[in-house]
Amino acid sequence: MARNHRTMPTREQLRIWRDYIETSLALRTRLGSRMLSESSLSAGDYQVLLALTEAPQHTLRSAELAALVGWERSRLSHHLGRMEKRRLIRRVPCVDDVHGVDVIVTESGREAFRAGSVPHLRAVRELFIDALSPEQLAHLDDISAALRAHLGLNDGFSRPD
Repeated sequence: MARNHRTMPTREQLRIWRDYIETSLALRTRLGSRMLSESSLSAGDYQVLLALTEAPQHTLRSAELAALVGWERSRLSHHLGRMEKRRLIRRVPCVDDVHGVDVIVTESGREAFRAGSVPHLRAVRELFIDALSPEQLAHLDDISAALRAHLGLNDGFSRPD
């Protein structure tokens, strides 16, 4: 596919870009609202719990977790503090690194994640998958792969929900 290397995007390219951004934001907002109303988990809670439940021993170093969810360490630290107060996770010093912190999902965190997954996956189906044909989903997969490759996101980057 030939790429247009003009200095500025065309009016049509900007329209497509804006439609993409606005639609993505609306989709994420609706998914987040449904998640919160149906499970009492925020989208951020779910993202953190997903990473932790997929990790060996349900534990990740704080720095690894920040990289996986794509957040700054300070944002993650504040969010983990709120999750810890709700007993979804706990933080413990790393045994092999005096400055490191391990983040561990608790049993109640695993239960909250399991309970939130069913309504979340139902919302993904209703708001995203059902809106597209199988061909459109395949095209979107190709487009996402091209963008991920262009942005260097193919190695070690978690795909947020």
